[in-house]
Amino acid sequence: MTALTPQDFDLLSNLLKTRSGLVLGTEKTYLLESRLTPIARRRGLAGLPELVAQLRMRPSEELLVEITEAMTTNESFFFRDTVPFEVLKTHVLPQLKVARAATRRLRIWCAAASTGQEPYSIAMILNEQAAQWAGWNIEIIGTDLCKAALSKAQAGLYSQFEVQRGLPIQLLMKYFAKVGDQWQVSADIRNMVKYRTFNLLESMAGLGQFDIIFCRNVLIYFDAPTKAQVLDNLRRQMPADGSLFLGAAETVLGLTKALKPVREQRGLYIPVDSPMALAAAG
Repeated sequence: MTALTPQDFDLLSNLLKTRSGLVLGTEKTYLLESRLTPIARRRGLAGLPELVAQLRMRPSEELLVEITEAMTTNESFFFRDTVPFEVLKTHVLPQLKVARAATRRLRIWCAAASTGQEPYSIAMILNEQAAQWAGWNIEIIGTDLCKAALSKAQAGLYSQFEVQRGLPIQLLMKYFAKVGDQWQVSADIRNMVKYRTFNLLESMAGLGQFDIIFCRNVLIYFDAPTKAQVLDNLRRQMPADGSLFLGAAETVLGLTKALKPVREQRGLYIPVDSPMALAAAG
């Protein structure tokens, strides 16, 4: 395999930064080679340098999308990290149930939903509390840059390995059915989630307001200015008493003054002008 030149690496890393926000250091050259070489081969090219040569000309949008999706990390599993889902169940949802009692409406957004495990985990939590939410209009929206990941999410089909990662056995038995050598989420749970393609670098205004936003394990791939931009945009999509969940290795500190962490609720962030934040400050 012919190695990438520094110029080739720069072209690919700049392309990915522009299209997805993904920042790659030169230590990730192996990742570019392992994920993009199969694309070159499928196109009848000798290797990655020949693929880069195509990019230097006038590449098709199809090729640009294929490269971007190949490099977008789609690692996900059910009830990932556990704690955020416990915080959602015991802290955020009870508060919103009181706060939204008049409208009986909730909107939840899973940004970078990947193959659907996160939104389906939330759907199962709500379904377990179905009696409490009777008569409510609850929307769960899952978005991702990768169309292939969203297709898998919509099908709700997972391997034995995937359902063993974080999914309690009682929920597997209750909400999944065996389909060949895979497991499929029940239609009731699948119907609770709507999916759409979305790039976090784009304007979020058309998505509307969300009471709860999960944007976990995404910001770690962005540089600081992009993180700050995305966080400020997420804040605009939330009401004053909205909640934002980030990944365990992510924070808003030093990036935005619009959001603040909630003490003793790991991974949970709220607007600085939220009633809870103002009460704590007072």
